[in-house]
Amino acid sequence: MRKVENDWQVYRTRFLIRARQLTAPLQFLDALGREHRGQKGDYLVESSDGTQRIAPREIFEDVYVSMSSTSDKWPLLDRRDMSLPDVKRRSAARSEMLA
Repeated sequence: MRKVENDWQVYRTRFLIRARQLTAPLQFLDALGREHRGQKGDYLVESSDGTQRIAPREIFEDVYVSMSSTSDKWPLLDRRDMSLPDVKRRSAARSEMLA
């Protein structure tokens, strides 16, 4: 199986995984000799330890939430450039929004 880096998308639940939706049926044996089978529309899922499995589309789409593309980086707030009152104001505003 050919692995193209930009075909993968990052998803999350409790753990981060990478996955891609199958465009054709796929069947393979994993490192432990277990057989995995998937149909078009199911997802090939890769865990952080490199293990792969197939998740049925209905279950995958119910459980996982897509993360933004890795090329879409959010700018980090550099608090070193802010005064202490500015930091406190931002923290207070965030607390009010969460309340």
